[in-house]
Amino acid sequence: MNSNKTTIAALLALLVVAGIYWFMGGQGKVKMAPVAEEKLSMAAYIKQPQPKDLAPFAMVDASGAPKDISALKGKVTLLNLWATWCAPCRKEMPELAKLQKEMGGPDFQVVELSEDLKGYQASADFLKQVGADNLTLYADQKATALDAVKAPGLPVTLLLNREGQEVGRLLGPAPWASDEAKAIIKAAIDVH
Repeated sequence: MNSNKTTIAALLALLVVAGIYWFMGGQGKVKMAPVAEEKLSMAAYIKQPQPKDLAPFAMVDASGAPKDISALKGKVTLLNLWATWCAPCRKEMPELAKLQKEMGGPDFQVVELSEDLKGYQASADFLKQVGADNLTLYADQKATALDAVKAPGLPVTLLLNREGQEVGRLLGPAPWASDEAKAIIKAAIDVH
């Protein structure tokens, strides 16, 4: 009797699979409507009520020299934590490069902190490939910065004041070259 139940169950399963295959047009896949391109937004930007000191973390520059967060003092800095394997990170990279080109100077800079375990050179090669090699690059070879800034994932971008304190953050990709983003940055620059 158990043998008959097993045979019947197997035949029913086969019929269900055949029905699904037929329903999908014999193609083996469902055709879906195209998904609209996700628009980048500044809606997730969080302004800190008071500037916050960052927990220490280590990073290295192009020569492999160790740096710490004091390297980010002196200018208002947009610090972007990213990795080459992170699709949303890659999506916002042209925005960051454009922002640096338009606003970078004595008062402001965009700094890329790569969380990529492939190391500094792989990240530098990627920035060059996408035309974002105008950005200052550091590498977090021990992948400790993400934990230090208490971010759940990549990308995360911190807006730092001249003292290297966090004044705002945004988790996820954003339109950093937009007028809205520039207004946020200009307000940070104008605070002396």
